[in-house]
Amino acid sequence: MKVLLIGSGGREHALAWKLSQSELVTELVCAPGNAGIAEVAAIVPVAADDIIGIVALVQSGGFDFVVVGPEQPLALGLVDVLQEMDIKVFGPTEAAAQLESSKAFTKELCTRYNIPTAAYGVFTELKEAKAYLKTMKPPYVLKADGLAAGKGVVLPETRKEAEAELEEFFSGKFGDASQTVVIEEFMSGQEVSFFAVSDGITALPLIGAQDHKRAYDGDKGPNTGGMGAYSPTPVFDDKALALVMDKIIQPTIHGMAKDGHPFVGVLFAGLMMTPEGPKLIEYNARFGDPECQVLMRRLQSDLMEIFIAAEDGNLDKLKAPGWFDEPVVNVVLASKGYPGNYRKGGQIKGIDKANDMDGVVVFHASTKLNDKGVVCAAGGRVLNITAQASSLENAVAKAYKAIDEVIKWPGGFCRRDIAHHALK
Repeated sequence: MKVLLIGSGGREHALAWKLSQSELVTELVCAPGNAGIAEVAAIVPVAADDIIGIVALVQSGGFDFVVVGPEQPLALGLVDVLQEMDIKVFGPTEAAAQLESSKAFTKELCTRYNIPTAAYGVFTELKEAKAYLKTMKPPYVLKADGLAAGKGVVLPETRKEAEAELEEFFSGKFGDASQTVVIEEFMSGQEVSFFAVSDGITALPLIGAQDHKRAYDGDKGPNTGGMGAYSPTPVFDDKALALVMDKIIQPTIHGMAKDGHPFVGVLFAGLMMTPEGPKLIEYNARFGDPECQVLMRRLQSDLMEIFIAAEDGNLDKLKAPGWFDEPVVNVVLASKGYPGNYRKGGQIKGIDKANDMDGVVVFHASTKLNDKGVVCAAGGRVLNITAQASSLENAVAKAYKAIDEVIKWPGGFCRRDIAHHALK
């Protein structure tokens, strides 16, 4: 089977790494890929959001199956276009991808189908949004309705700060994404990322992980796309999984189908483990990044087999995936200054030596090769150092050993407390 994978980040490198191990995949191509993905797949320089370019590539490439990694092409309707071409594709349609591309859409779905989530209001006018703040208690949760690369959420501590943020939102802080704003109550507890695969009717549970959204140690600083992750997490056991499937995932799949938008693909539920039980923070319509990296390291089963069963509507016939028990941690190496201004182009050495370490796999995110064939930083989040070991403590130690003693990149930084919730 000739497979095309869309995307260029750490998530896509992890997916490519796992797909390349499948006996069902005879040829793997990635568009546009990165320097790491080039080691396990052929690379084609077509951007993930270039729908016309991808369609042309599919028409000429003789592909049997397409896997869409990032959210942008899903929101732009790539799956719809490929389905019209009778191409097998794993991922939700544009309408179903609204679970991620519109937070207001998801909130309204939760209200309709009694899915536990935070109290909220949706606003398109600054005056009404400021008035709603008076009914809420600090800290406040302000969210851009649309896609904002994981950075469209702010948590002001005072009403004055919240009002100032709302002014920035409606003035275009996140472009069109913040022309509609969702204001939520603040929920206390630990956050968990949980994943399930759906064929539109059946939901197949995968596993949970915890990520670290803030830029700096101690969960301080601005939100990012994610600075690290680990799995398993002690706050999400089998009892919690069953509860989430019953109260959140299954009602969502049922509701989407009933509303005429059956969801086929990966359903990524951002959860808050509150004293009242798990509540939905928000949905993503694809694998998380950096969570996907730890999931792929732990997955024993054939990933391509899962994708095919979902696309064919046969998840009810597929046995539950197998998982390695050994914990996996992922530490993100980012360019200094991220998520603000940062420099590109710095050379990175030692990646191959890190990959030779027992239990360590480095997944590339924003990397490219220079004219001398040296890996260079090409964006904000650049490398994902994953490590697997007999205990979480040992996995964390391995990851940081690779960063501190093997990988050489003066222009990078990382959080030093990944998995701190579990290690406590």
